[in-house]
Amino acid sequence: MSANQAPGGAVIYRADLALLPGGWTSEAVLEVRADGYFGRVGALAGAESAVRIPGVVVPGVPNAHSHAFQRGLAGRAEKADGSGDDFWGWRNVMYRFVQQLDPEDVEALAAQVYLEMLRAGYTSVAEFHYLHRDRSGASYADPNELTRRILRAAHSVGIRVTLLPTVYVRGGFGDGPLEGGQIRFRMDAEGALEAVREIESSTGGALVHAGLGLHSLRAVGLPEMRAAVAGLAALGSAPYGRVRPVHIHVAEQTGEVRASLRWVGSRPVDYLLDHAPVARNWCLVHATHMSESEVRRVAATRAVAGLCPTTEANLGDGLFRIQEYLAAGGNWAIGSDSQITVAPTDELRTLEYGQRLRLRKRNLIASGLGGRGVHSSGRALLDGAWRGGALALGQEIGALAPGRVADLLVLDPDDPSLVGLAGDDVLDAWVFSGPGAAVRDVMVGGQWVITNGRHGAGEGVTERFRATMKRLA
Repeated sequence: MSANQAPGGAVIYRADLALLPGGWTSEAVLEVRADGYFGRVGALAGAESAVRIPGVVVPGVPNAHSHAFQRGLAGRAEKADGSGDDFWGWRNVMYRFVQQLDPEDVEALAAQVYLEMLRAGYTSVAEFHYLHRDRSGASYADPNELTRRILRAAHSVGIRVTLLPTVYVRGGFGDGPLEGGQIRFRMDAEGALEAVREIESSTGGALVHAGLGLHSLRAVGLPEMRAAVAGLAALGSAPYGRVRPVHIHVAEQTGEVRASLRWVGSRPVDYLLDHAPVARNWCLVHATHMSESEVRRVAATRAVAGLCPTTEANLGDGLFRIQEYLAAGGNWAIGSDSQITVAPTDELRTLEYGQRLRLRKRNLIASGLGGRGVHSSGRALLDGAWRGGALALGQEIGALAPGRVADLLVLDPDDPSLVGLAGDDVLDAWVFSGPGAAVRDVMVGGQWVITNGRHGAGEGVTERFRATMKRLA
């Protein structure tokens, strides 16, 4: 697709079919401004010379939770050890793996997984970045060495990133010391805030945003949490007028709930809500094991529940109470987390199927939306991911609308999984039946990063990844 320039450096496109805020629109006009944001959008006259986009255009999907380095771990933790494997056993495998990684490895792994995200339909990612130190646990000469590596990886493939330098200061409830693989994760509130300043001064422009990660209530005590959150607020306005998000793992495992009750006398989500200013800019990652009252309390804050269904299934975490959460009006988003798979459709399909198996009914997410008028499961799932993902990443994403960033996907209507379908039926087929090849073209910030399924830097990125994985093996 060639760029047809309009006055002011904007490019005018005309999509065969596009999902706009007002619904499906044929011959939809999309004006992409020179700054990478949408200008005019809609069924507009006077755009006869617009560049045609053959296909179905939808917003790019935000990935609300990623640990990029864990792409190198995928497939390495699927052997039974005879002791009844669970999350804690997987964590030990992850600790051993992370001890092998040098900065070049971290960059190669991140670039590959970000490339895979783009090809699958993610156009933006919240990178929950908690690998900070060298193998001995010492700070690099540049304390933000690995932060810079993540930024370079994202830049190399053109994905939009919200980078969350993550506070991690203790080994568990009760102020336990960091041990083993954890020593590479150490970062206090002051270090995380300095990393935020580093990210915001980077050359990534509008494609880069910063927020704050708090690893978990196990790893961050109340004083450090308060210092980090207060320090983030004290930084003042973020670039581009954005809101800096705050993310935290919470209530992922029943063992965590028991430990929280033992050490602080409260369930983890209740404890967090009682002691932190949780609001719309917060993302509570997993939040799998909540009581009924915790579900209602989280929904009332308007915070986002960051759900990672394929990782939660792979680790045996459990099922999020999505039906109750929807009934309470809660916001949610999806993330690829441990990168056991890297596609938004995998996360959305697993989220819905988990509830079908639990309740032995069908089309439950759409049904849970009640009077919102959404009957398509694919549409309901994507609407939730677009809306909650924009909040979780603190960026103007998730919609083909004026003033939003120009991140979009073109689904191929001739793909065997979509042929003959239109409107919401396309989304249903993409989520539940498509093998992933239906994403033909991808735009991020007004730039085509995937065209006809190909990425200009893809071969080089994957060759570096292969070399890294062979060395690590």
